This record gives sequence, C-alpha cells and structure tokens, in this order.
Amino acid sequence: MTSISGHFESLRAKNQCALIPFITAGDPDLETTAEALRVLDANGADFIELGVPYSDPLADGPVIQAAATRALKAGTRLAQVLEMAQSATRSLRSPLILFTYYNPILSLGTQQFLKQVADSGIKGLVVPDLPLEEADDVLKSADTVGVEVTLLVTPNSSKQRIEAIARQSRGFIYLVSVTGVTGVR
Repeated sequence: MTSISGHFESLRAKNQCALIPFITAGDPDLETTAEALRVLDANGADFIELGVPYSDPLADGPVIQAAATRALKAGTRLAQVLEMAQSATRSLRSPLILFTYYNPILSLGTQQFLKQVADSGIKGLVVPDLPLEEADDVLKSADTVGVEVTLLVTPNSSKQRIEAIARQSRGFIYLVSVTGVTGVR
C-alpha cells in the first residue's frame, strides 16, 4: 500500500481523479466494516475514509450521526477500530484515511495516538475540528510516523488562510463544499 501522496501522484500521471468513499467503523459491527473495506477496495476505491464513531460529530449530517450512534451503541471504540484496520490493511490496495475528531487524539496523547494509527497501517488522517492554528503538534508527530494529515478548507476560508493550509496539509486538501454539516440538502 502506497502513501496518500504517492497514490495521488500515480493517479495524476494517468490523468485520473480519485474515488474516496466514506464508511463509519462499527456500523453495524466491525466484521461488516472489514468486509466493506475489502469490497470497496476490490471495486475501485482509490482511498477509503474510515470514520471513527464519535458521540458529538459536529461536522456530520444526520446519516453519519446515526451511523456513529449505532456503532457506539454496539460498543465500537477507537482501539477496536485500529485493531480491525490493522488486520484489514494487510489485504487492501487502497490506503485508509482515518476520520476522527480531536478529542480522541487529546485523550490518548498526540504521539501515542499517531503511533497506534501508523501501527495499524492507516496512511492518512482527517480531523475536522483541528484548526490550522493548533495543528502543529499533530502535523509534526504524524510526519515522524509516516501518517499524512489532511487539513480542511471551507467556503468561508480567506485566500491567505487557504494558502497557509495548502502549505501545511499533507496528501491532499479536503475541500468542504458547503457551509454546515455533511449530507443531503
């Protein structure tokens, strides 16, 4: 499995865009999540975004919020998600990108969190509530373990902020297309 940047370079050389599906880990259970990862990989996903269920997913719309609630009720926790990812990544061609909120990173400690993410075979990280001004520690720690942290640009971002985010983001820039939560409009 290649890095996020390396895989994008390969796609760019072939003048192709990337298919990046999102699934919530643990909905309905981790065994089904692992199988979904294999199916997405086998059917052309270039990357797969794996959402860690969180109790207060402020950037997510009702569909992902409901999936996170079901996963949490089923007992899904970060450690289990990373364990499942470690097993699944052995057979995947598509790099995994972990989508999580900042609180689990703070709870575990940045370096410990990123070491566990890297050890699980995950290649990228998206943290929607991590502002650029507070991203330095995460970016530096991620660089040391080979995990690429993707930062977000919103419709309200100034040109100067977009440029600053572009300098710091790894792998790609996550463009939030509309103001508000994800989902159907």
